[in-house]
Order: sequence, then structure tokens, then C-alpha cells
Amino acid sequence: MSTHNDCQSCGLPLDKGGTYSDGRRSHSYCTRCYSGGRFTRPELTVSRMKELSAERLHARGYPLFLARFMVRNLHKLERWNVSRPLAQSRRI
Repeated sequence: MSTHNDCQSCGLPLDKGGTYSDGRRSHSYCTRCYSGGRFTRPELTVSRMKELSAERLHARGYPLFLARFMVRNLHKLERWNVSRPLAQSRRI
């Protein structure tokens, strides 16, 4: 099982993991992004997630230009990286 410091969907610090359908904690996705074995907002695109994550960082006190810089590589995270299937990250 892989463990990350940041959510592999939104890129923000992984303070509390989301949950799988059997109730186990996810060590890859936060509660805002993943709950009950599903993404909470499956319709999101990586572009929209970048906007939302930058807005959250800005709300936490980061200047907007820096927040946008910090989320520039979101497309490389597990959820968005199509070259690495999501099923590989869920191996127990």
C-alpha cells in the first residue's frame, strides 16, 4: 500500500484520508475528494481541480500567483495520470 503526504486528487496535504467502500482509510486521497470508495466529485476535470485547489490554498493565506504555481503539476497525481491505472495504487 502506498502512502502519500498529499492527496493524489487535489494535491493538498493529506491530513485525514478518505474511505473505501468497506470503511478502511485511504492513504492516497483526502476526505474532500474520496469517500465510500468513490470520488466525491467524479465530474471534475483536472483543470477545474487545479482551480479549486488554488482557491483553497489562497483561502489558507497563500498569494494567488503562488497557489497557482503550486498546483501546476496536479495532472501528474494518481487520479489524473492516465499512464498509471488507478487500480495499481489500490493494491493491498
